[in-house]
Amino acid sequence: MTNDSTEEARPLLAWLNGSFVDVSEAKVSAFDMGFQHAVGLFETMRAAHGQVFRPEAHMARLAESAKELMLTDTLRPGPLVEAIQETVARNGLQEARIRLTLSGGAMIRRPDKTQEIDPTILIHAQPRTVYPDALYEKGIRVVVANDRLNPFDSHAGHKTLAYWARLSALQSAGTHGAAEALWFTVSNHLGCGSTSNVFVVRGDTICTPFARGEEEQGALPSPVLPGVTRSALFEIARENGLVIERRLLDINDVLTADEVMLSNSGWGLLPVTGIERETITGGAPGPVFKALHSGFEALLDRETRFGLGPDTEA
Repeated sequence: MTNDSTEEARPLLAWLNGSFVDVSEAKVSAFDMGFQHAVGLFETMRAAHGQVFRPEAHMARLAESAKELMLTDTLRPGPLVEAIQETVARNGLQEARIRLTLSGGAMIRRPDKTQEIDPTILIHAQPRTVYPDALYEKGIRVVVANDRLNPFDSHAGHKTLAYWARLSALQSAGTHGAAEALWFTVSNHLGCGSTSNVFVVRGDTICTPFARGEEEQGALPSPVLPGVTRSALFEIARENGLVIERRLLDINDVLTADEVMLSNSGWGLLPVTGIERETITGGAPGPVFKALHSGFEALLDRETRFGLGPDTEA
């Protein structure tokens, strides 16, 4: 994987609690709850043509999680969107990866033993990682994560700072020559990748696990993050006459699928052609992937190059 050396050489600035500072000065308290206890949330976004792709959707998800998990209910998505875009602009980046981190702030109690939450917000941008064409042309191999998602974990389905288990699963996948790890629930139903949402294709139907907030009435809560890229791909799928079906899936659905795909903000959409030692989907990306991949890249270009927002909500 390579980066644009011109953009990488430029000194980078970060936005920290309302002010721009050099990245080397972007520091938080040793008592910050994010550092001490992984109390916090984050969002990772992509910019093209100097414009961030759907930052409003990312900030809406962040604010919803922050309120639901009782971190803070005072976030203002609008000003945060402006700060994100200004961070990209000040760093002179055209193709960028942007991360916003929200933590609980410093754990400093008052003399009366009460504590007022003053969150820490950090935004930084860097040149986007460029993924090799071979990943899109030949597909990737995945493994099954050893750990399981728990629908009774009230923090599951949110993008929290507690990412150690996900990163460990990715590290383990890498030692087996795989690019991602698939997570299943404690009931052995398909959930997501360590850093991605999952799609399973059968004919003209795209099946995907329920995400948080999409559960059927009376069902257990979903531990799956509702991805912003996932939502954009739903729009493209409908434009291509494909059916979206949210439902419970298991390992057999993955192994016998016509196509399997993974999405996130960094790589967009990637095809899966192998799981563990098994070759799946005929060992090559299929027509649905090719249609959705090209459609997503066109959508990204249209919304960032020309400033045209999403036509529909998903």
